[in-house]
Amino acid sequence: QLQLVESGGGLVQPGGSLRLSCAASGFTLDNYVVGWFRQAPGKEREGVACISGRDDTTHYAASGKGRFTIARDNATNTVWLQMNSLKPEDTAVYYCAADRYTSTQAMCILGPGPSGNWGQGTQVTVSS
Repeated sequence: QLQLVESGGGLVQPGGSLRLSCAASGFTLDNYVVGWFRQAPGKEREGVACISGRDDTTHYAASGKGRFTIARDNATNTVWLQMNSLKPEDTAVYYCAADRYTSTQAMCILGPGPSGNWGQGTQVTVSS
């Protein structure tokens, strides 16, 4: 069974940092694109950052560009999202997803296709 499990969320003060982890099982990252998405109350789902499992091609949303970094380790089947200089507007449930897309931009903008897989999400709250 294909599975993605997020961890690392929590409460952090503005300006702080968090590192989210996405552990994949049941498949390897080599032929997949993996992305981090977020959903906040009253807002549309947003593709935050996506990375190719074949190479290091990445795509970042403007909202997190320069503050967020996505990385992967195919040996451990893990994808991370490093978030620095966090703002209250970053508060959301963060999900990782994987699909066989070859375009990281398409993954972040359109989301996974019908054959894609989603994790359960992890809550990130940025507040004083």
